Parts: sequence; structure tokens; C-alpha cells
Amino acid sequence: MTSLLILNGPNLNLLGTRQPEIYGHVTLADIEELCAAKARDLNLGIAFAQSNSEGTLIDHIHAARGVHDGLILNAGAYTHSSIALMDAVSSTELPTIELHLSNIHAREAFRHVSYIARVAVGQICGFGAAGYPMAIEALANHLEHRP
Repeated sequence: MTSLLILNGPNLNLLGTRQPEIYGHVTLADIEELCAAKARDLNLGIAFAQSNSEGTLIDHIHAARGVHDGLILNAGAYTHSSIALMDAVSSTELPTIELHLSNIHAREAFRHVSYIARVAVGQICGFGAAGYPMAIEALANHLEHRP
């Protein structure tokens, strides 16, 4: 069975209460339920992890190699600053979709830079929690049709 890791970065544990005008009122637990339902519909295995620590996120990416077939990564603010996360994704060679709840391209200029995008299959942003099931479907499709 194809398996995906959904990895969430800093401050995403505060979803539902953190800046709801930007991120909405949906909690990370709500998002995990949405993702689990989508994974069941597509007959996929799925695992979740969240950390506020860059090193722990890197450890999760390394540990996913050989266990999961793909990665959905919402690296939060580390997207715009972490060459180490970019290198981890690149090193594991896991097909990765970069995901953001908000449209990072419509926000502050520093958020327009993404180190993760350089090594990702694609990017989904701006659709709130609905972006997660979109990312699952997109990554499943990519894995099914890769050469």
C-alpha cells in the first residue's frame, strides 16, 4: 500500500486559535481527520507528524525514507529560511508536495521565497485546510504516473 507522511512545521500546532483571519478556525486535528478520510478514499496509508523544531522535522524526513512513498510538507516559516530542510527533502529523494494554508505569494515579500519549492514536485497554497486533501490526491496521482 502506498504510504504518505504529512509533516507540519512550526506553529501549526496552534491552528484554530493562531491568527484565524489568515489561517482560519480549523485545528490541526481537524486537518488530520480530513486527510485520513481522503487517504481511506484513495486506499493510501498515511502518517502525521508536527514539530516546532527544525532538527526534528529533518529527522522525520530522514526516517520517512524507505517507509513512506511521498511527503506532504507544510514547513511553515521554515519554508522561507531552511536550506537544511531543503537538503533533507533532496537527500531522501521522496516526492514532496509543498503545502501552505495561506497564499504565500499574496503575503509579505519574504514569504515569496521558498527553499522547499526547489526540490518539490509542486506547491499548493491558499486553499486553507482544503489544500491538504488536494495535496494527497496530487501526490497519489504523481506516484501512480511517475516513470
